[in-house]
Amino acid sequence: MPYTIPNNSCVKCDHCFAQIECPTGAIKKENEQFWIDPAACNNCVGFYSQPQCAVVCPAHLPIPLQVKRGRCKTEPRQLTSPDLFANGISNPFASAIVVWEACNVLAQRQSLQWEKDADGNICYHRTVNQGKSAIAFHLATKTDEMCLAQDMTAVETLDIRAAAVNLIFAAHAIGLTKPWKDEFVIDDRQLESYLGLDKRKDLNKTAKLVLMQTLVNQVCQLVTSIDWSPQGRIPGFQFTKSRIWNLTRTQRYFQTDASGCKYLIGLTFTIRPGIWTKYFLNQQECKQRTAFYQYGSLPKSLPSTIMSIWQQHEGTARLMLWLLFKTKMGKEQRITVPTLLRVAYGEDKIAAAYRQRDERKRLLRTFESDLEVLNHYGMKPKFDPVTYPPNIQPLWAKLVDIPEDPDEAIEFWINDASGDGCLTNVAPRGKWNLLMNARILSFDLPPELEAQLKSIHQKRQHKKNRKKNKLTTGLLGEQITQARKNLNLSQRELAKLAGKSQSWIRDIEKGRLKAKLEDQVKLREVLGIAG
Repeated sequence: MPYTIPNNSCVKCDHCFAQIECPTGAIKKENEQFWIDPAACNNCVGFYSQPQCAVVCPAHLPIPLQVKRGRCKTEPRQLTSPDLFANGISNPFASAIVVWEACNVLAQRQSLQWEKDADGNICYHRTVNQGKSAIAFHLATKTDEMCLAQDMTAVETLDIRAAAVNLIFAAHAIGLTKPWKDEFVIDDRQLESYLGLDKRKDLNKTAKLVLMQTLVNQVCQLVTSIDWSPQGRIPGFQFTKSRIWNLTRTQRYFQTDASGCKYLIGLTFTIRPGIWTKYFLNQQECKQRTAFYQYGSLPKSLPSTIMSIWQQHEGTARLMLWLLFKTKMGKEQRITVPTLLRVAYGEDKIAAAYRQRDERKRLLRTFESDLEVLNHYGMKPKFDPVTYPPNIQPLWAKLVDIPEDPDEAIEFWINDASGDGCLTNVAPRGKWNLLMNARILSFDLPPELEAQLKSIHQKRQHKKNRKKNKLTTGLLGEQITQARKNLNLSQRELAKLAGKSQSWIRDIEKGRLKAKLEDQVKLREVLGIAG
């Protein structure tokens, strides 16, 4: 439990602030008053046997912070960005490789291959774009300074729930015109709603605020470096050690009781997305095909689901985050079981399962349980009937077809018992080896999200068709070819008359280029085509 300082009895000796250095930097001084940040105070655990602020205080004033009673007073707050999920189902979000890999770092932590860079800082590095490009991640130890972590302790303290906050930030970023310059503002009430903390009656207000501040700080610790090779018309680019999300300001709101103890009752965070958005979330330059504008659809239920299952089903939470970027509507992905196992549990656990039979059985039970949880939340796996036949499928998947009507259910079990293979039969020998070659065709999405994604897909297709129709209006290549042949002109002769090159005429006739309005006028004049 963190400590607090009753300012009405404080003698302002400055012993707790000036004469000792709080190991976690929790003691603050504002307007000649002292307060202890509950998100940073840990009672000096791991540093001293007793809280040092209470030891050095001549009046022994720092006392354990009690749960605030009663309502939190309302007061004017900084205006926040518009709420997400206006349709109650989903919201667009930046789905670039930076956001995806940030979720992987926050969710998989020690399971990733962390190394030391040339400066001795821990670094996670991987190649992308078929090995032509590379992306790397570091961890900053402070949100206001570029001081990078040099040991795995920083990785071990990461919380998978911070990945949900990362997605919420990505959803806010897509609402900015120039996200690498603009900022968005989000407060504790919005985060509480997005993360489902408003339904948590087991957490008091202070505990929720401390959790939200911790998760936001962890997301803003992520530092990335990218070396991207040219891709089509998009030129190559690179930048080093840039924060994914810059926490430019944290506004705290307090309520003071009769003894002068300050209670934290609200938080507002001002966030500026990193420079990566200039290359992966640049709508203006995307139209000119010189940058990317990558986005997807974030289900409203996903952040709150991650928050509710992360302890009992961490593997499910990892798979949910991974599948959000991996799956594509209406397409079979054919994801192999080993790939899912690596995402959900990491290479070390898979290696241990190969070596030890008990670990193998335990991992299989966990995997089938996590698939069942995914199915429960609407992400239903479709098993490949060839490589993933019913005899090695989870029992819950086999029981889906049991009729609800009692009489039909009895008949179902009678037929099952009289068949060659029963649902309750023991799994065949070598099930692990069979699963290592098994595949899942796709993961079905919840109906409401599927409908939303179909709507987005149809809008995109309609936009493409409109653009295609727009390009085909005006003077067509077929018209030019026919008129040229009627006049017995070659492409070279027409090019001379129009003041163009022969290759330009060829591309216009083939439809690879669209003639400008003034060029169309010239061609109509030369070929005698009516306007």
